[in-house]
Amino acid sequence: MVFTLHRYIFREAFKVFVLAAVALTLILSLGSVLRFVQEYGVGPQQVIHLMGYFLPITLTFVLPMAALFAAALVYGRLASDNELDACRASGISLMTLVYPGLALAIIVAISNLILSFHVMPTFVHLAQKSLKADARQILFRNIQRRGYYKLPPEGRYLIYADQADSKNDTLSGVVVTEVKGSEVKKIITAESARVHFSPHKRFNEVQITAYNTYQMNPEDKGGVFFEWLPVTVEFPSMLGDDIKFKKIDEMKKIRLDLMRFDPIAKLARDSYAQFIVELLAQDIVDKIAGGSDSFYRLHSDEKFVEFTASQCVARDEEKVQLTGDVIVVESDVATKQTLQTLHTTKALLYVTGDKLAPTLTMELYNADWQRVDGSRGLTQRHITRGLILPKAVADKVETENILEVISPASTASALRNGPSLELKGLQSGLQRRILKTLTEIKAEMHSRLVFGIGCVTLIMIGIGLGIILKGGHLLSAFGVSSVPAAVLVVCIIMGKNVTKNPQSMADIGTVLMWSGLVFLSLLAILMYRKLLKN
Repeated sequence: MVFTLHRYIFREAFKVFVLAAVALTLILSLGSVLRFVQEYGVGPQQVIHLMGYFLPITLTFVLPMAALFAAALVYGRLASDNELDACRASGISLMTLVYPGLALAIIVAISNLILSFHVMPTFVHLAQKSLKADARQILFRNIQRRGYYKLPPEGRYLIYADQADSKNDTLSGVVVTEVKGSEVKKIITAESARVHFSPHKRFNEVQITAYNTYQMNPEDKGGVFFEWLPVTVEFPSMLGDDIKFKKIDEMKKIRLDLMRFDPIAKLARDSYAQFIVELLAQDIVDKIAGGSDSFYRLHSDEKFVEFTASQCVARDEEKVQLTGDVIVVESDVATKQTLQTLHTTKALLYVTGDKLAPTLTMELYNADWQRVDGSRGLTQRHITRGLILPKAVADKVETENILEVISPASTASALRNGPSLELKGLQSGLQRRILKTLTEIKAEMHSRLVFGIGCVTLIMIGIGLGIILKGGHLLSAFGVSSVPAAVLVVCIIMGKNVTKNPQSMADIGTVLMWSGLVFLSLLAILMYRKLLKN
């Protein structure tokens, strides 16, 4: 008889639970993809895929609320129809009748923990791959629809075009704007451009080859015409790399090796490249300090490049600027014969390729050239790629621990005048990111545990309130039981915010999260003591 009652109550609760879960999932799933439709202009087919990928995220919140609704509704109806009283009059205790609801609560709690720690991160990674694969269509679709596209996530590059031909990967009437903060760094206009996507493990690299271009640099107060000009930018993941989308084993690995986390690795690579640039500028200054006859030497697989300049300074964005009387002599690697000599007043050396194993590119502006056969000419832009980092600089940064190389102590000892403001800013941002990541890992692990375990307590409170409020409307118990759920969610959010605050102790936030669960557990115990007495 008891087993029959348990099966009856569980079947009723499970039916309501499934119906509520389906309804809430459909509503919330549409909301989860709305941002991608508005910001990135994903297509209808991609929307359907994203709804499937974000389903575990939605279920993480839907399952507890659906189970709470089902428990309050079913047990409230049993109590209002005096079915519980009839069972108790037959000698069946209240706690025995609560077992089906407890079973549902435990199932939901286990499902929630599995979803949050394992399933949800897996599906988010699948969503990232899907968006990454559709990046080309997203770019062209946005330009066709709005006339421009802002490359995510910071929106540093804005691409405007009059026409976009996705079949031939071409743009017409192009303007590419590079913005840093509120400052315009570069504007490139072109008659046409070809877009090429190169997929990498964590991002897409977008190369825009513009033809018949005019480049304007506001800081130089001038512009330069080019027959063609390549612009290469990183097209990162639209979802970003976030701790809240990580599995538990991934979080443990990140805690052991911080370079596994892309936001930290990116800042570390930027700091490393800037440090190399400042070391290189220091080495060049030491070499050419002897006068115009002192040349600094770099080489690639094809040529030697020897140069001197009146001034050499390290700039932000991983660039060394040569100004004044700049002389560059290029020679063939195989024959050691001089190919040409170039004279200009401005040249740049900057890091290209993988920043942890970089090569250098030299760029000369409005240079006079003279070859060994006596021919002369003028070039608006002369580029030499693939220059190898000199041994004097490479030896100072050669290590397996990148974070140790770019630490403030290491850079201060290696740079005679100390790190620049740009490098200090990158180091400071890296340290803040590391601290934030470690606290986020701790907060995320505890918050998932608290919310998962708290599902049992919340559903038990919903059952108790359904029985206590049997004289009112059936939905009143669910409405009242939503208050403890809100208390738990507020405690979790407050605890996470306190944990992430660098000025507070991380343990206080953890205690705050668990205190909400303890409070609700005590509330549930007191509630059932009252029910058993009555």
